[in-house]
Amino acid sequence: MREPLLIANRGEIAVRVARTARALGLRTVAVFTDVDAGAVHVDACDVAVRISSYLEVDELLRAAAVSGAQAVHPGYGFLSENAGFAKAVVDAGLTWVGPPPAAIELMGDKGRAKDAAAQAGVPVVPAGDDGGYPVVVKAVAGGGGKGMRVVRSADELQAATEAAQREARAAFGDDRVIVERWVERPRHIEVQVLADQHGRVVHLGERECSLQRRHQKVVEEAPSPVVDADLRARMGEAAVALAAACGYEGAGTVEFIATADASEFFFLEMNTRLQVEHPVTELVHGVDLVELQLRVAAGEPLPESLSGDAPSGWAVETRLYAEDPANGFLPAAGTVRRWRVPEGVRVDAGVAEGVEVGTSYDPLLAKVIAHGPDRPTALRRLDRALAELEVLGVATNASFTRELLAREDVRAGQQDTGLLERVLEETDFAAPEDLLPAAALAAAGTATPEGPWRRVFDDGEARVADGVVRVGERSWRGDVRVLDDGHVRVELDGVARRYAVEVSDDAVWIARDGHHLEARTRRADRSGAGGVQGSLEAPMPGTVLLVKVANGDEVQEGDVLLVLESMKMELSITAPHAGTVEGLALSEGDRVTHRQPLVAVTA
Repeated sequence: MREPLLIANRGEIAVRVARTARALGLRTVAVFTDVDAGAVHVDACDVAVRISSYLEVDELLRAAAVSGAQAVHPGYGFLSENAGFAKAVVDAGLTWVGPPPAAIELMGDKGRAKDAAAQAGVPVVPAGDDGGYPVVVKAVAGGGGKGMRVVRSADELQAATEAAQREARAAFGDDRVIVERWVERPRHIEVQVLADQHGRVVHLGERECSLQRRHQKVVEEAPSPVVDADLRARMGEAAVALAAACGYEGAGTVEFIATADASEFFFLEMNTRLQVEHPVTELVHGVDLVELQLRVAAGEPLPESLSGDAPSGWAVETRLYAEDPANGFLPAAGTVRRWRVPEGVRVDAGVAEGVEVGTSYDPLLAKVIAHGPDRPTALRRLDRALAELEVLGVATNASFTRELLAREDVRAGQQDTGLLERVLEETDFAAPEDLLPAAALAAAGTATPEGPWRRVFDDGEARVADGVVRVGERSWRGDVRVLDDGHVRVELDGVARRYAVEVSDDAVWIARDGHHLEARTRRADRSGAGGVQGSLEAPMPGTVLLVKVANGDEVQEGDVLLVLESMKMELSITAPHAGTVEGLALSEGDRVTHRQPLVAVTA
C-alpha cells in the first residue's frame, strides 16, 4: 500500500480512516480549513495541511504534493463521489482509494444509474414525468439527503427545485436534479458491496436505514428486521450484478426502497463511497471496510472467506447531531464543554472537549454503535449508551433518539422512511422540568452570579433563595452536593438525581439521561432590529444566504424576508403578518447568532 495516505475529509470519518491506516502502519495526512484548525481530525494524522476548501480539487492536490502523499481516501460527502476529483488524483500519479472515475460518473448521474440498473435486471422506481404527485426532486450528484425535496403539488415544484439546486450546489458543486415518483411509506434498505481489481464482486448483506428525518438517516441497523435469507440473497444478487456491470472496485452501497414487508424492492441509487453507517456492517460481519478499501486499492484480492450470507448478531447505530429537538431540530453551535463516552459500545467521533462546533459544516458530531447477540439486546445497549453519553455545551438529538428507540413500532421493526416525521407531531420535546431548577442549584453553589437563570430557548426563569428554587409558579425544596467526578447530585423535593454540569461566569450547562439544557443570566442582545417591537429573532446560528426585502417594503403574511443557512440546512424567515419591514441591517453573507434580532414587521 502506498503511503502517506491523504484523507480528503474532516470530522469523524477522517478520524475513523486515520485509525485504520495507523493500525496498518501507514502514515497519514490531514487537510483542514481555517475554521477547522483545532479540529480533532487534524491531530489524528501525522501531518496536516491547511487548505481553503474541502471542495477545491487543486487545493487537495497541492496538499498531497507538499506532504508527499501517494494515495487519497475521500471519506464520504464533499468530493468523495466526484469523478473529476478521482480522475485528477489518478492523473497526478496517486492511488485513488475508491472506484474508477468512470464508475463514479455513471453511478453519480441518477438518470444514467437508473438506466444501468434496469439493464442489469434490477427493478427501478418509475420516473415522475406523468404529471402525478407526490414526486421527489433530488440532486443528480447527491447523497445523504442533500439536494432532495418531496413535492406534493404542482405549485410547490419550482420552489422545491430551486432549493434542491442551491443545496446540491453548496454540498456537491453540481446543481443538476432529476424528478421521480415518490413511493409513500417505503423502507430504505441498502446492500454493501465490495469489488477487487481481479473481477470478484461480493456483498456483505443489508442495512435497514428507514428511520430518517429530512431524508437524512438517523438510526441504522444490520441486518434488517424484515429481510430473510432468501430476500438477502436476491437483494445481494441484484447489487452484485449492478456493481459488476459498471466495472466497480472497492466499497460501495446499492440502495433500495422496499414495501413494508420488503416483498418488493426497487433500485434507488448507488453510493460509490463508504457509507456513514458502515460500522453496523463491520460489527455483524467482523470486517474493517476501510482496511478492505485500502487493500483493494493496493491491488490485493478480496479474501475468499468474505461473504454476507450469515450476519453474526445485530448492530444498531445512531447519529449524534448538533441540533436541538426542543428548538425545532435546528442546528446548534457552541464549544464542547464536556465529552465523555460510555463503555461497551463503539463511538466514532469527530469532536472532543474544547472543540468549537460551528455552522460551516454538517451537524454530525459522532456515531454511537451497539452490538448484541440479537436485536432487543442491541437496542437496549444503545439506549443505555445514549443515557450515559455526556455532551455539554452543544445541544444534541440524544434524548429524542432514546424516545424513538423506545417506541413499540420501532421495537417491533415496523418502520418506514416517514415514521420519524410522523413521530415529531406527537412528541413533547420540552426538557424535563427538573433540569432548570437543578441547573440553578448547581450554579448557586459556585462563585457565579446568583441569577436568575434563564433557559436559552424561552423565558423560563429559575431563582434560588434559602434552599428553595422557584420556576414560575412551581417551587421545590432543594439541596445540592458536588461529587468528585465532575457531577452533582441534586435533590428536589426528596428526589435526588445525578447530573453532569459545567458552569461559567454567566452560563450553566446541565444534562442527564440524554437531556441537555443551557441557562444564562443575561437575555439576548436587544440592539439593532431588537429595538423595534415585534422583531424576529434568529432561531439558529448561521449565515444570511438571501435577503429578499428592504426597509420600507410592504409585505404580506408568509412572505419570505430572509433565508438563513446553517450546517448545510436552509431556513426561511417569513413575515408573521402583513406590514412594513423595519430594522433590517443585514446583508447576504453576514453571520448571525442564535436569538439575534434580524428584522421587524410593523403592522
